[in-house]
Amino acid sequence: MKIGDYNNMIDNKIQQNKDCMGCAACFNICPENCIAMKADNEGFLYPAVEYSLCIKCGKCIGVCPIINKTEAEENNPIAYSCVNKDEEIRLESSSGGVFSLLAEKVISEGGIVFGAAFNDKFEVEHRYIDSKENLWQLRGSKYVQSKIGTTYRQAEEFLKQGKKVLFSGTPCQISGLKSYLEQSYDNLLSIDIICHGVPSPTVWEKYIKFREDKSNSSVKAISFRRKNEGWKKYSVEFIFKDGAMYRQTLYKDLYMIAFLKKICLRSSCYECKFKGLNRQSDITLADYWGIQRIMPEMDDDMGTSLVIINSNRGKEVFNSISNEMFFKEVDIYKAVKYNSAAVKSVKKNPNRKDFFHNLGCMNFDKLIMKYCIDKLYIRVRKNIISFLKRILFKMGLVKH
Repeated sequence: MKIGDYNNMIDNKIQQNKDCMGCAACFNICPENCIAMKADNEGFLYPAVEYSLCIKCGKCIGVCPIINKTEAEENNPIAYSCVNKDEEIRLESSSGGVFSLLAEKVISEGGIVFGAAFNDKFEVEHRYIDSKENLWQLRGSKYVQSKIGTTYRQAEEFLKQGKKVLFSGTPCQISGLKSYLEQSYDNLLSIDIICHGVPSPTVWEKYIKFREDKSNSSVKAISFRRKNEGWKKYSVEFIFKDGAMYRQTLYKDLYMIAFLKKICLRSSCYECKFKGLNRQSDITLADYWGIQRIMPEMDDDMGTSLVIINSNRGKEVFNSISNEMFFKEVDIYKAVKYNSAAVKSVKKNPNRKDFFHNLGCMNFDKLIMKYCIDKLYIRVRKNIISFLKRILFKMGLVKH
């Protein structure tokens, strides 16, 4: 069911799929469980109402972060360049390993940590953990939109019990959580990320099937961010049940090519309502892209985190783990220069509609070649421009 199918309930502000980011706050708050999150033909989840059960309480309207946009307060965020001192954890993490330090802190105090994890089908879903031994499930990036499920309800239950809760997610998921809770909790630590956009679960499913067919074996484990060739040139890795392995860098892996071409993202990501430096989260985490130019002394190509502190609570927790990492305060405006997704949405790929139209009828590799690979002359031009920029930078003729 498309969003426009229930205009009479959700106001005229939510008429198209691009207006809904799939946070599932409406699904979580419905007292009659008459809202389900159902996939559209692109694989993204949208709310669908069973009207025979609906009591028209209006809670779904009241909880929607788009209809009831909450502007984050001017909070003068502070940014840091950070690296976990534990090299093993850092190597297993997407960037500098700061999330693990924050999660371990909360768990050590008897708390609960929510984040995105693979299920047994390698779908990405939100879940909670309460032990350091299971933290590996939430560590590392997952380039797929996660299913929130009932985790907002679960988080609320733990908060009301007085347990400390760390909830991590995309900025829109954090907004959905805050809207669902309807009140602040001193025992909640919210963490969002600098988000490029969330790819389609169906595209991910098709890619897994493609890899399994190529290997003639089922998948045993997947990592999006292996650092075997360094952090800046990370690799996607599949390990199969027959012992075979696939590993390819982000610029050559077919799925990452589609992601970087912005062709398979959710419609709302191209007009994201949650960009900016003033955020609802306590802490924002990201890869510190550009660190080699801004602060080369903290770059060994094994991963550096950009940590933005958005609240007093975030600052307090950050200070409590500071002895376990190397960190330096940085100019936030210089930092986001190389992390533009912090403040602006990506542009929609003009081939997106045709890409999804042919997703079910073309082999995955041919689909990517047709809609995501630049023509030869464009690739040559980009390489020449990149080469010239590097030369001019080394000569001191251009700035960062």
